[in-house]
Amino acid sequence: MVRHRLAALLTAVVAATGLAVAAPSASAAPAAPTARTAGTCDNAPNWTAGTWYPAGTVVRYTDGKYYIAEHDNPGYDPLISTWYWDPYTCSGGNPQPGGFVVSEAQFQQMFPNRNGFYTYSGLVAALKAYPGFAGTGSDTVRRQEAAAFLANVDHETGGLVYIVEQNTANYPTYCDWRQPYGCPAGQAAYYGRGPLQLSWNTNYKAAGDALGLDLLKNPWLVQNDASVAWKTALWYWNTQRGPGTMTPHDAMVNGRGFGQTIRSINGAAECDGRNPAQVQHRVDSYRKFAQILGVAPGGDLYC
Repeated sequence: MVRHRLAALLTAVVAATGLAVAAPSASAAPAAPTARTAGTCDNAPNWTAGTWYPAGTVVRYTDGKYYIAEHDNPGYDPLISTWYWDPYTCSGGNPQPGGFVVSEAQFQQMFPNRNGFYTYSGLVAALKAYPGFAGTGSDTVRRQEAAAFLANVDHETGGLVYIVEQNTANYPTYCDWRQPYGCPAGQAAYYGRGPLQLSWNTNYKAAGDALGLDLLKNPWLVQNDASVAWKTALWYWNTQRGPGTMTPHDAMVNGRGFGQTIRSINGAAECDGRNPAQVQHRVDSYRKFAQILGVAPGGDLYC
């Protein structure tokens, strides 16, 4: 309604001042290049001044936000020509092949400074090993679980920047010699790697057995193969309770809240008031990612 009043007011002003303004002709072909109409944010082009945008086109502006053309226009600036453009919320886009609820565009939005090692394709390939992940329950639950997993990943890796644990002084401490299989790759070989920073010889042995890989003898595979790295993170998320009482997957699909995922991943060091700043960082990331995926975060966010 506001736009119609503004348009009428503009027409009146033009008539009063004697200025002639030619309306775009529906039949006339514009001289400027025409942009491809994007149905979702997944394939939205970057906005370019001087490009013809038919109504319904979704573009990615220079600030990373998306806008949809409400009217045909020759490349007007979305922040200035608000009669022609509306802000556009990417509420999930189209699930990618395999049914993953996070599109590649959303993944990029979550991790704009990520290390090139952590590819979206590597994550999607790893999903085949755990089809229940982000595939159980309602669409809201699936998106909440994806956001929860990636929020913890964000915290563990500094925004998917770090592949291996940065504190090298810890490296020799992750070998439990009490295990009969020992540490064949060396005492200092089982440091944190990958999206959830898999550590300890016991975890490398268990993850390798589950995935059909000899990670006990070759833990470096986790830092050299993106798909393997993602699989180890999904293995832990879907099958391990850690210091918690349930797996992170079960916490999300059974409505126990994001806080229980923190407890299962690093509860002994962070929960129950031990490190509230670390917990808050995880919660902040989860809220941000849930918003990107177009869902409410739910309750019980803290541990």
